[in-house]
Amino acid sequence: MSKFWSPIVSTLKPYVPGEQPRIANLVKLNTNESPYGPSEQALEAIRAAASTDLRLYPDPVALGLREAIATRYGVSAGEVFVGNGSDEVLAHAFAALLKHDEPLLYPDISYSFYPTYAGLFGIDAIEVPLNAAFRIDLADYRRPCGAIILPNPNAPTGIGLPLGEIEKLVAEHPDQPVVIDEAYIDFGGESAAALVPKHDNLLVVQTFSKSRALAGLRVGFAIGQRPLIEALERVKDSFNSYPLGRAAQAGATAAIKDEAWFEATRGKIIATRARLTSELEKRGFEVLPSQANFVFARHPDHAGQALAAKLRERAVIVRHFAKPRISDFLRITIGTDEECGRLVAALDEIL
Repeated sequence: MSKFWSPIVSTLKPYVPGEQPRIANLVKLNTNESPYGPSEQALEAIRAAASTDLRLYPDPVALGLREAIATRYGVSAGEVFVGNGSDEVLAHAFAALLKHDEPLLYPDISYSFYPTYAGLFGIDAIEVPLNAAFRIDLADYRRPCGAIILPNPNAPTGIGLPLGEIEKLVAEHPDQPVVIDEAYIDFGGESAAALVPKHDNLLVVQTFSKSRALAGLRVGFAIGQRPLIEALERVKDSFNSYPLGRAAQAGATAAIKDEAWFEATRGKIIATRARLTSELEKRGFEVLPSQANFVFARHPDHAGQALAAKLRERAVIVRHFAKPRISDFLRITIGTDEECGRLVAALDEIL
């Protein structure tokens, strides 16, 4: 602590990102990055952008990128917002849309940035418990509230809600903004972006970090009707009018246009997820049904923290959360077949 801190600083509980360790011959399965490189078209666009005159500011409204996103999702460019990763987009949504007199609702086992943002922006929030099967029960959200944010699929469980359930939730709260955080939607879910034209209270947030393999570029976006997007723009332009550099805009624009690369790589990840799930279940793990690029699993005879530590000794890194109800689970990113094979071999030594 310091006497120079503003009062809010001492009350914050910052988000803890996944570790980026420096370990030789590492199998890194802890931060849900893609095991495959980005689209070659994206890389070419990044190289071309980096060779231009970087003394000039980038397009502050990222119109080319927004138009490309709009084309893919069947909306107008005015219904698309882009930012420095979906984390920044979510932060602007918390500030612009989710602070009201009634509390914000989100799951108790979910993306741990939600309570961090609620604390940062002074938002009264209620954590709604997942049910005994670690699923979001929409009946639990039928209560007075100011706003709702849900990840779909959920993280770290990987369990998704069908599009019909999402639409039911949005329709049941016509006077409250509902944000659907779709960081992992491309690995088995159906995007709620298709619902945006029918629901003026819906904001859908996605990222280029997972299914587009551009985590290092930091690009995220939101889709919603124009008044919601305008709210995000007003916050952005009161904070940072140039969140995306030239290379980021160019790379993301090319990536979202490369549909063949997208379908091929996500298909490989989905297939590897099925194989890894089967191998874990053969070894006695309970594996929650995942629609994400990770699985959430626990073994009845091994504590999660101890199992993660033993894997680390074998240069295999997974994510462990020391939290109630899920402390025995490991969140395991889907890597290549070879990387997942090394994980399974390490588990065979341990179990």
